[in-house]
Formats: sequence, C-alpha cells, structure tokens
Amino acid sequence: MTLKKFQASLATVRGTKSRLLAVRELATLAKLDVGREIRKGIPEVILAEGKRSADVARLAQAMLERTGRAIISRADSKCERLLRSRFQSREQVSFSSRSGMVVVKSKDYRVKRTGGRVGILTAGTSDIPFAMEAETIVKEMGCQTLSYYDGGVAGLHRLFQPLEDLLKWGADVLIVAAGREGALPTVVAGIADVPVIGLPTSRSYGFGEKGLAALAAMLQSCSLGMSVVNIDSGVGAGAVAAMIANRVGYARLEGVRGRGRGRL
Repeated sequence: MTLKKFQASLATVRGTKSRLLAVRELATLAKLDVGREIRKGIPEVILAEGKRSADVARLAQAMLERTGRAIISRADSKCERLLRSRFQSREQVSFSSRSGMVVVKSKDYRVKRTGGRVGILTAGTSDIPFAMEAETIVKEMGCQTLSYYDGGVAGLHRLFQPLEDLLKWGADVLIVAAGREGALPTVVAGIADVPVIGLPTSRSYGFGEKGLAALAAMLQSCSLGMSVVNIDSGVGAGAVAAMIANRVGYARLEGVRGRGRGRL
C-alpha cells in the first residue's frame, strides 16, 4: 500500500469514527448522541419529562440540524404546543396526545424501510399509550407495525384471532403490554414461535401497584422466548423489537436478492 492510499484509508476511518461517536453539545444543557443511529441503528430520543419545554425545543432544533429528525417522548400538551409553534411552518410535525410522542422531521426527511415487521398487543385499553410509544419508535426505525388492543386474560378468547392474524402477517417479533397481574406476555410467549417482549405497565393499583406485580410476573415467566423491559418503557420495547425485526428484514431482503441473482 502506497503512503497516499494509507493516508486516505486512515482519513476514512477517522471520518467514520467521527460520525459514529458524534456528540452535539449544547452549552451545559445536554450532550446529544447524534451518531447513535449510524452506530447502532437506534435514533436518539429526547425525554421531555422533567425538562422545560423551551429546553426540549432547543434540543429538538439541534437534532434537526444534525440528523433531519427529532423524536421526543413523554411530551405534555404545553410542550407539544411550543414545538408546533416553533417547527410546523417549515417542518413535518406529528404528535400523539395519548402517548406523548412527538416526531419533528425536515420536509425532505424519509425513513428508510427495512422490511422488518413488529406486532403489538395490549391486555387492556389503558395499556394503549405505552404500546403507541413503542409503535412510534418501531416505525421511526423503519419497520411495519400491526397492532391489536384489549385482548387480556380476563377474556382470553379475545386473544386468539389477533394473535393468529399477527403470525399470518409474518410478525418477526411481538410486543405485549400488560398491567395488573401482567399475565398476557407469558400466555403469548407460550403459543407464538417468534420472540416476545413483555412491556409491563403501571396501570394497576392495590398490592403490586404501579406495575410492580406485572413486572415481577413477567420476570418470573416460565414461557421461554420472552424478554422484559422496564415498567412503562414503550421506547425501550420498541427499540429492542425493531432491532430484532430489522435483522430479519435485512436477511429477508438479501434472500430475495440472492434468489433473483440465481435465476439470472
């Protein structure tokens, strides 16, 4: 290798490392991991809860400038109004009041589709906000989603048709959200032949309140093939599910290309 080629290769490595480990520092406010999606396939998510709305808007602006997109979780109506007033005239802004998820994108930003498929189930209607939080992350990571709500074990017969539909659709992984006793993910994992991610929710009261019983039950599950995220962690469930589905989606696409080459 000539000296010029070596220097060019070194510059490429340094440039790649710079993108992978890029950090956007906003004074003493935050250090945004703007290279996260390039490095590991999961975008940076700005948690609005506990932050001033004005600070969330500053962070969103910084993400837009560097990546073309800002994803905000746990935003309240006040934060949402500020983000809309700041960005809607020149950017794409979507907001779900139910989940508190806000996605701001530059006009020309497009999510690259991966071919991954994520199915989502909830035990009850009150679990829907956390399932929708997961759904937003899954879609922003390039996957297709199919969701069914209110199929908990109190009326187990409600589960069978949605689960059959999800498996026929070709879901690569299932997210199952449940509060109270948190039994639904264990039931699903005992039937389905795809990975299941248990999402315990805080929709419970009394003994084992605020999701503690649901979390404990999922961690103690005897059904193999199931993993569990923290209470109300829709973002966490969505990120793990999309990583799994994206791997499968890429392999599926490569298989199609390979068969196509074989026929030529």
